[in-house]
Amino acid sequence: MNTDSLNKRANTIPYLFQISIALFGLLLTVPAIAQTDDDDPLGTEVVNIVKPYTPTISDAFKIKETPQLNDSVSTQKQPVSYNIFSVPVASTFTPAKGKAATVEKAKKVKLYDNYATLGFGNYTTGLAELYSNFQLSRTDNAGIFFKHNSAQGDIDGIRADANFMDTQLDLNYTSRQRDAAYRIDAGIEHQMYNWYGINDTFNFLTDDEVESLDVAQNYFSGYLGGSISMEDSFFNKVSAKVRYLADSYETSELNAIIKPEFAFPIAENDFKVGVDINYLSGSFYEGLFTPGTINYSHLNAGVLPSLSVVRDDLSLKLGVNAYVNLDTENSETNIYISPNVSASYRVVDELLIAYAGVEGGLKQNTFYDFKEVNPFISPTLNLKPTSTLYDAFGGVKGKLTNAVAYNLRAGYKRELDKAFFVSNPFSTQLDTEGYKFGNSFDVVYDDTNTLSVFGELKTELSQNITIGVNATFNSYSTDVLLEAYNAPSLQATLFSTFNITEQLYGGVSVFYVGEREDLNSDIASNILEPSVTLDGYVDLNAHLGYRINDRLTVFAKGSNLIGDNYEKWYNYDVQGIQILGGATYKFDW
Repeated sequence: MNTDSLNKRANTIPYLFQISIALFGLLLTVPAIAQTDDDDPLGTEVVNIVKPYTPTISDAFKIKETPQLNDSVSTQKQPVSYNIFSVPVASTFTPAKGKAATVEKAKKVKLYDNYATLGFGNYTTGLAELYSNFQLSRTDNAGIFFKHNSAQGDIDGIRADANFMDTQLDLNYTSRQRDAAYRIDAGIEHQMYNWYGINDTFNFLTDDEVESLDVAQNYFSGYLGGSISMEDSFFNKVSAKVRYLADSYETSELNAIIKPEFAFPIAENDFKVGVDINYLSGSFYEGLFTPGTINYSHLNAGVLPSLSVVRDDLSLKLGVNAYVNLDTENSETNIYISPNVSASYRVVDELLIAYAGVEGGLKQNTFYDFKEVNPFISPTLNLKPTSTLYDAFGGVKGKLTNAVAYNLRAGYKRELDKAFFVSNPFSTQLDTEGYKFGNSFDVVYDDTNTLSVFGELKTELSQNITIGVNATFNSYSTDVLLEAYNAPSLQATLFSTFNITEQLYGGVSVFYVGEREDLNSDIASNILEPSVTLDGYVDLNAHLGYRINDRLTVFAKGSNLIGDNYEKWYNYDVQGIQILGGATYKFDW
């Protein structure tokens, strides 16, 4: 028997088995069908129940969420086939190639290493400036700056000459290496001022006698300094400067300052230790009315440790300033300790920043610094440092909009030996010294409390117009002096800069200085006025410039345009309307 026959026989056996089962069922149903013959009616039978009926609960089942429908009208879904035919469309449209949008570029400004300025004005005013930068190598540069400013001319009501001159020459050298940067500075300066504010008590002098008075004062100074800053080193930087000053009256002053700074990172914070060493030594030929040389010498040594912490919107600085002052001429030693704590917090991003702090320190007063503020001081001063025990302040700053910025601040300060300028007493007896006619100023000291309020608002109306205003109010309380002499209670400034066109630009500034108090005393006639009030004044200044090309610019400046000959210092009226015109030329060697 072959393989195909075996397979056929194997498949036939299940089929025969199914037929046998069907025939067996049919035979079982034959007797029941025979009993339902129509010829014989159904008879009575006795049914014996051998087991009582026991109902049962069918197994529980879960109803399907989608039941199976056995509806006779349901139709079977017919398969649907989709055929997509691509039909070409004839078109003559050709899209243009994409092109990037053009952005208007600002004209590249040509930068020059040198410029020269020359200007002239009324009151025989002369202005000259020259700056040059020389690139010695890729890392080294040298620069030179020369400036001269002078004026000659009479002031209404002033019989003495009111000439002045200021000439200076500065040199610098810088080197930027990979791990360090170096800078060396040197310069000399010659200034000449006249003590032309002769007191009205000397009106009895004739014009010839006034012209014979030698009221000129010349200041000669020179300095040498430099700085070194290091990268990735605990020695952060150091700066030093030595300045020498002399004048027409044999004054001699030497001031040496050195300030090293060390930095030590602590976790994510910066810990710095600064050192401040200031040595001052000098002498004046004589006192105001006392013969003999006046010598002074001070050595100040300070240590300034501080820890800076920056966390998200919070910036915090914790420090202290400790100074030792050695007054070698008077054999005195003083120690000053003051806090150096400040913090700022961004309350609302750049819109609102709150800040506060308590700071202090020691400032060494010098003859050079005083003459920079008031050139009409006499060479007979008593020099000593001013200590700020604390300067507590707090305020808010930020931007009201992207174009409007503001700053509001209030503070309270305690200072020991705060310096004030006062008019020197005078004698009606003629003297050969040009500063003894009630026309010079002395410096007096007093412990002072100062309450101050400051506000500033600055806005950019456009890219070409900027306007700003600021004001400071001070309330002084002195321990001994009757007044805070020559210290105005109110100062305010309004300024604006603008570009009219690409070539034409300008600016305007107006500042106000409130009333000040001073002394007026005639020691020979025993006449003493406790105080003299100097009126407040307003000064209007403006400048205008025109760029002819990228090299040449012409300009005009106006000062005191209101024309008020106000008193900036007692008996010192300023020049009236001052107009200066000139040109600036930029070039390369």
